[in-house]
Amino acid sequence: MTRSILPAIFVTLAACTTPGAGSSAGICNAEAAQGHVGHDASAAMGAAILRDSGAGTLRWGPPNSAWTMDYREDRVNVRYDQAMKITEITCG
Repeated sequence: MTRSILPAIFVTLAACTTPGAGSSAGICNAEAAQGHVGHDASAAMGAAILRDSGAGTLRWGPPNSAWTMDYREDRVNVRYDQAMKITEITCG
């Protein structure tokens, strides 16, 4: 699998990783997930970040990309770099 299609996979996975959907989704606590910064961006890591942050939704931020500025208290945002390393975890 080439790195050029990985961001598309993560976007697809992000749409599927909504464990709180249909119920009262959890409030994001990015501080609890900071230990994942520097790890490889993967579906398994995304699941761990969701679990640790308590968020109901995960949003991946590929390198050099923009995303909407709407704020959702139940969403954790995970940015990663060209090497597929997680660089930032925030809420919103």
